[in-house]
Amino acid sequence: MAAGDDNLVRRLAFWGIPLAFGVMGLKLLAWWVTGSVALLSDGLESTVNVIAAFLAYFVIRYAQKPADDDHPYGHHKAEYLSAVLEGVLIVVAALLIIREAVPALYAPSLPEAPYLGLAINALAAVFNAAWATLLIRVGKSHRSPALSADGQHIMSDVVTSGGVLIGLVLVLFTGYAVLDPALAILVALNIIWQGWKVISHSVAGLMDVAVSPEEADAIRKAIKDNSEGSLGVHYLRSRRAGAATFVAFDLVVPSKMTVRDAHVICDRLEMAVHNALPGTRVTIHVEPENEMAHGAGVQL
Repeated sequence: MAAGDDNLVRRLAFWGIPLAFGVMGLKLLAWWVTGSVALLSDGLESTVNVIAAFLAYFVIRYAQKPADDDHPYGHHKAEYLSAVLEGVLIVVAALLIIREAVPALYAPSLPEAPYLGLAINALAAVFNAAWATLLIRVGKSHRSPALSADGQHIMSDVVTSGGVLIGLVLVLFTGYAVLDPALAILVALNIIWQGWKVISHSVAGLMDVAVSPEEADAIRKAIKDNSEGSLGVHYLRSRRAGAATFVAFDLVVPSKMTVRDAHVICDRLEMAVHNALPGTRVTIHVEPENEMAHGAGVQL
């Protein structure tokens, strides 16, 4: 990831903190003027968003530190740890919502000043939706798991707000106050599902998941188009580590080829793979023909 990309990701993570505070304030204000348990549940989730915003910012700063003696491959995986914790926080927020909603099922009450509360909560949802969309888009394009997880977390908050708004409208039109806590529970179950998806995706990254099939095809094409002079490739593997991608393979060359000529081919292949997947770190092991292969051959 280029320095400019790093700065963009870091700036977005930083501005997520005051925005999270602002949205939380709006939602708690909406609860205060209405007394709605559904709006309270929405506000409780926003308190978790504040914690997650702080976590994402500091972890992204740490993950962008350059490689050092203790971490020669960089600190990229710290973002996956942040994303896992964020997924856990999403689930915790959902459980808090259920804890508040279940008692209200047995003593439901109609909200006060409902239209003002709806307007305030809708404004908070609009801010959140725009911000979450930006974070998810930049997080994916710049391969930042922490930023993507933060965006997905906020988007789950948008879903919560939408469900709450619909529920309160139904309460007002039908007069059934029990719909308020019932809807809060349904929204909480959806949030748990979103949290599980964030956790599972992040754990896959911690386990050195390979690049996507489309990216693997791009790597093979780059090798095929730029391997002139070599005799084949085997033991091709890849892995993701936050914003970084690592690719390694064995390159078979004629036994009589000079080290200089083999080096020229390796340089050409490294540049080709880097152009196919910017930011990729390529490791090539050169082997003379007739040596036993360390892994399966690659069909180019």
